[in-house]
Amino acid sequence: MKRLKTILPGILLSFSIALLATWLGNLMPVIGGAVFGIIIGIIINNIIGKPKNTIEGVAFTSKKVLQWAIIVLGAGLSLSQVRKTGLESLEVTIFTIATAFITAYVVGKFFKIPDKLKTLIGVGTAICGGSAIAAISPIIEADEVEIAYSISTIFLFNIIAVLIFPPLGHLLGFSDKAFGLWAGTAINDTSSVVAAGYAFSNKAGEYATIVKLTRATLIIPISLIFAFITAYKKKKEAEMGTGEVNYSFKKIFPWFILWFLVASLLNTMGLFKGNTIHYINELGKFLIVMALSAIGLSSNFKEMTKAGFKPILLGVIVWFNVAVVSIIIQFITGQI
Repeated sequence: MKRLKTILPGILLSFSIALLATWLGNLMPVIGGAVFGIIIGIIINNIIGKPKNTIEGVAFTSKKVLQWAIIVLGAGLSLSQVRKTGLESLEVTIFTIATAFITAYVVGKFFKIPDKLKTLIGVGTAICGGSAIAAISPIIEADEVEIAYSISTIFLFNIIAVLIFPPLGHLLGFSDKAFGLWAGTAINDTSSVVAAGYAFSNKAGEYATIVKLTRATLIIPISLIFAFITAYKKKKEAEMGTGEVNYSFKKIFPWFILWFLVASLLNTMGLFKGNTIHYINELGKFLIVMALSAIGLSSNFKEMTKAGFKPILLGVIVWFNVAVVSIIIQFITGQI
């Protein structure tokens, strides 16, 4: 009870911001509630200053509620959707994911961008934008500034993609399926994929959404890979005497991803029907906005500006390469 009293003010503050951010996001879906949540949180923390009694609750929301959000989003995801897209979408998806990670690593290293920040930009571009960043950030132990900066970068290009992809698709003479596959593999956030897909055509929108869901399922193996990488680094640091000696893989392991998988399996088995899935998805989105609002409340704008323009430039390069590779692989496999 004492713990609840300590964290409740921060949870309520994050909840209140999330309500406002969600409302603004519904008015301007191209931007989305998540971006508004981060921006409002940053403004409050850096201009007004959050009350001291909200600090623990904000920290709780930015970590625990973030993990709960990922689990809830899993309940709204059916793994059977992967079969519907067929191998043609998986081919393009795998190549674009590899492109995102390789580009983020090589270019990020050239620009001397911190490892965790370039990892988050890479994973956000490769998988599913803010949701992927939210899933990976606790595994690699990224701080609030890195999370806020990477999500802001990713969502900036989502907005650009929604505006330029449909006219570009028509200019290039894409079929509905080709554009749906392009949008589903080269745009990050689900709402942006849907917006761009349906702006092209209804069939393109339907296919783009399914392709995007296929990408989203890959957050499971990607999270496990990063868990093993983090564990390996911790082990090496312990051996060299520069890190925690009594580290535990059990502590590092992303247990919430296993619950995400369980929730997805329950959906796949048909336990959630009709409007239930819609409400689950809406709850998951709101919890994400709430957690990201808390991350905004924990972010220091001065620290963010220290990163400079390079992470945004990295985001441009990664996003551009993914978009181009998606078209190239479609061309090679005869889908264009």
